[in-house]
Amino acid sequence: MILGVDTGGTFTDFALFDGKKLRIHKRLSTPHAPEEAILAGIDDLGISPKGLTLIHGSTVATNAALEGKGVRTVFITNRGFKDLLTIGRQARRELYNLQPQPLPPPVPESLCLESDGRISAEGKIIEPLSDDDLDTLKRQLTALQPQAVAINLLFSFLNDEPERAIEAIIDNDVFVSRSSAILPEYREYERGIATWLNAWLGPLVVHYLDRLQRELSEANISVMQSSGGTIAADQAGRLAVHMLLSGPAGGLAGAKQIGQEAGCERLLTVDMGGTSTDVALIDGDLKLTNEGRIGPYPVAVPMVDMHTIGAGGGSLAYLDQGGMLQVGPESAGASPGPACYGHGGNHPTVTDANLVLGRLRADAFLGGSMHLDTEAAQRAIATLATPLGLTIEAVAEGVVRIANEHMAQALRVISVQRGEDPQAYTLMPFGGAAGLHVCALAEALGMNKILVPANGGVLSAFGMLVARRSRELSRTIATTVDDIQPTQLLEQFEALEAQASAALLSEGVNREEISSQRSLDLRYNGQAYSLNIPWLGLDNSASQFQQQHQQRYGHQLQRPIEVVNIRVHVKGPTTHIERPPGDESGPATPQPIKLYGIDQPARLYQRSQLSRGQRLHGPALIAEQVATTLVEPGWRGEVDRYDNIALQRDD
Repeated sequence: MILGVDTGGTFTDFALFDGKKLRIHKRLSTPHAPEEAILAGIDDLGISPKGLTLIHGSTVATNAALEGKGVRTVFITNRGFKDLLTIGRQARRELYNLQPQPLPPPVPESLCLESDGRISAEGKIIEPLSDDDLDTLKRQLTALQPQAVAINLLFSFLNDEPERAIEAIIDNDVFVSRSSAILPEYREYERGIATWLNAWLGPLVVHYLDRLQRELSEANISVMQSSGGTIAADQAGRLAVHMLLSGPAGGLAGAKQIGQEAGCERLLTVDMGGTSTDVALIDGDLKLTNEGRIGPYPVAVPMVDMHTIGAGGGSLAYLDQGGMLQVGPESAGASPGPACYGHGGNHPTVTDANLVLGRLRADAFLGGSMHLDTEAAQRAIATLATPLGLTIEAVAEGVVRIANEHMAQALRVISVQRGEDPQAYTLMPFGGAAGLHVCALAEALGMNKILVPANGGVLSAFGMLVARRSRELSRTIATTVDDIQPTQLLEQFEALEAQASAALLSEGVNREEISSQRSLDLRYNGQAYSLNIPWLGLDNSASQFQQQHQQRYGHQLQRPIEVVNIRVHVKGPTTHIERPPGDESGPATPQPIKLYGIDQPARLYQRSQLSRGQRLHGPALIAEQVATTLVEPGWRGEVDRYDNIALQRDD
């Protein structure tokens, strides 16, 4: 019995596979103690933790990072570099603001310590780490009493001996994060931020997972990583920085699986939850990036390549100082939530707007288990309608259109701005709210195909079930293609694969079930940024780099090609979830309804009653337990063998 759990800002989602059938569930999150919603959901499902395999997408690290609520952390670096994280890249957030407000330093100056142990660019020790240095550090740490320590020495990815020596003097009850273990790559600032984030968030993640494991001591718990693979819970806490996109990565794993089943391997995905919207592009396999961000900080560890905006069902609508209608990025969250939830919220949100427009059904939300308060939603929207001199419905429609434009722009960032034509892809909505907006988004991007997955409202939880155990390791090489032999790279690849495989073997993965993908970060000599290219042999990978550079940037350069980093993605076996075929009992009978702003009569379908092969035409509203889908005029759909709905624009 396998249970996928995705803890979101508003809802906690559950997907349970018992070997024969898939069950889903959804309940409001408990942000103060996320494990409470998990335990309550398990109780709702009526299952025992004994023998249960639980795969968890957690927001503990994400929320703590965004809210600035990490633990007291000391940063140790080389002498003369204690301002490293504060100075950063000196990039300006607002290019034309001559008097920007400075950001607070990641680590206060009083918690930044310096030491010898200087390493050259060739990996040689040029300032040895003496016993006096270690004694001084130990006295300073005793005085500062940190909960965590981040160690980031220059060029430690070439020689980790000084970092290991510093780690050895730190008390066992202090969480230690070493850059040569977290991110053995060049760029001391990005490596330092990743190491500090891991230390700053690590104790919080460890304590949370410890509480969850105590409460579910008879279950086998794994955690989703930002890269789309899972890791055992008892190891996850030491790698907290790899959990910053834990939940969204599960959604992409689920989208990939469903897309492959439906023959749609090129997908643009829209994951719209209560707090935010994540968009991504899938072309066969999940795309990873080492240029992600969390708040103001770069996160250079591998994570799924997605773009996130503050536009969710709970995003607040308001009038700015100029009297213009705006939506997001602030959210009503889970408590009190949108006004229509009846939990004390009185600010208008996107969810309230959809309810006012008739696109959400007050008596059918969460399969009827949660009733929505239409009058409360109308009162909230009226606070905007009165000063604007418009009807409540007109303002609600404006709120939805603004939210749509925010999401359409995010989709352009992930596709058009990277040289990809959206028309060559299928748009897949998931999360509780995306189905209400998907047709409008497809039209904004000129797309003709949509795949609405079955149980899309809990797709991130379903993705936890099908994700593989995995590790992603890297190492900086920093040499040109002409100056290195393929055999040298092969030796480095094999060393990383052995390290990653050992980690998977310790989690019980059979050696014969382990597979590996190799890749290179390549760039033209003199460039600051690289492209990740699959390992096809040195010459073939270099040729592939030139083709991708042409596609992405529109040109090639006559310069030597540099191998910046090598990477391995080592994976265990896929968990096969055989979803049963959909119902063939006959077409469901729709109920006539009226939708504001649509002149044609609309139809309301219960998704649970749709049969395989059933066809439908917009305008239509499809209600289900965990989501609602709006099929707008000009679109037609058909239910496939797995209960997904394939939509196409009318010719």
